[in-house]
Amino acid sequence: QVQLVESGGGLVQAGGSLRLSCAASGRTFSDYAMGWFRQAPGKEREFVAAISWSARTTNYADFVKGRFTISRDNAKNTVYLQMNSLRPEDTAVYHCAAQRTTAPPVASERFYDYWGQGTQVTVSS
Repeated sequence: QVQLVESGGGLVQAGGSLRLSCAASGRTFSDYAMGWFRQAPGKEREFVAAISWSARTTNYADFVKGRFTISRDNAKNTVYLQMNSLRPEDTAVYHCAAQRTTAPPVASERFYDYWGQGTQVTVSS
């Protein structure tokens, strides 16, 4: 079992920044690729970004390229999502997820084994 707890969400004006954190416990963190997904009200959950166990490979949704950066600190069992130039359409609950693999990180949520409860991000216009 892997437990994931997100933090860092909040209310921010358009153009602002937030950094989300996801703390993992329960298993060897470096065995897992990590991903961030989001779900806006009335919409399906969608992929945002992912990072391999070694942090050498990252994968981003087109709508966040150049604005969001995913990173991880295996010594702290934590993955981060730095979000810059936020837009109202980025408003959603952001979830982190873990996939036990050494392969490059994938965007499909069906490959992820563990999920956090999420943290709310609200961007005002």
